[in-house]
Amino acid sequence: MEFFKSTTNFDFLGLRYVSLGISAVLVLCSIGLIATKGLNYGLDFTGGTLIEVKFEEPIEIAEVRAKLTEAGYHSPVVQGLGNTREVAIRIAPHSGQGTSDTAEEAAAGEASQKLADAVMAVLTKDGRKATAKPPDFVGPQVGKELRESGMVAVIIVALGIMLYIWARFEWRFGAAAIVSEIHDTILTVGFLSLIGYEFDLTVLAAVLSVVGYSINDKVVVFDRIREIFRAGRKLEPIEVLNRAINGTLSRTIMTSVTTSLAVGSLWLIGSPSVAGFGLTMIVGIVIGTLSSIFFASPVLLYLGVSKRDLMPKIRDQSDLDRRP
Repeated sequence: MEFFKSTTNFDFLGLRYVSLGISAVLVLCSIGLIATKGLNYGLDFTGGTLIEVKFEEPIEIAEVRAKLTEAGYHSPVVQGLGNTREVAIRIAPHSGQGTSDTAEEAAAGEASQKLADAVMAVLTKDGRKATAKPPDFVGPQVGKELRESGMVAVIIVALGIMLYIWARFEWRFGAAAIVSEIHDTILTVGFLSLIGYEFDLTVLAAVLSVVGYSINDKVVVFDRIREIFRAGRKLEPIEVLNRAINGTLSRTIMTSVTTSLAVGSLWLIGSPSVAGFGLTMIVGIVIGTLSSIFFASPVLLYLGVSKRDLMPKIRDQSDLDRRP
């Protein structure tokens, strides 16, 4: 395939109007989905009841999860506690548990205890012997704080990337990088909203990983752009950007494919606790790869990047006169 040749000659910038138009439509649709449909927040963000159970005999986490799911508990989170006999179970809030007001804490505690008793009845129905610690109720206020902290983390990462690119290259590259990262993040989160996938801390970690992965591709392209600008004599910016994208195309595609194979295994054959990370990474890798080719460079072109901006700064003549 021509994509895997060491050198290609596609006119990517010739498609800039189409690619930017498609990106604008997708971003608007994603924002609309997030604003109207919202995200399917998991227990990490909504709160719920935490039950720690100790079995007398070893038990598989998958078996515990299956029992609870069959009993009608929606998306229970089951995690091991360092051995094969103890598990921590988190169940979403039920009626009467959706608030953290002080006046209703007692009612929430009662509901949590009833829920814990029902869960234990399900887990010991087949004769297994187990004991449970008193359940803990985590109100939605904690989840709200986690959501806010997650948003702050994404913003800090994006700003840090912009400052790094600005310092390493030039302000136009920093601006193009931050616009691209916002684009990639919105599209990734918009996809999760579209399919209604559960958004928990694992998925949030994947979104942050997508931001880092995506900028890696863009730094490679930006570095080639600077190299060609400095080496070329009378090349037009659009020609330089096309050469840079084509020169890094095989590397970009092969890196994306091999990384997708790795994270794809988490989604396809991994446990449910890491499936969200794998799916989000796959979607983010596809979006980040396409934006490196069809979005970041057109934005850089419209910002007016030129050879003069990237040439090493010549020192003032007075500084040269003072040299020994």
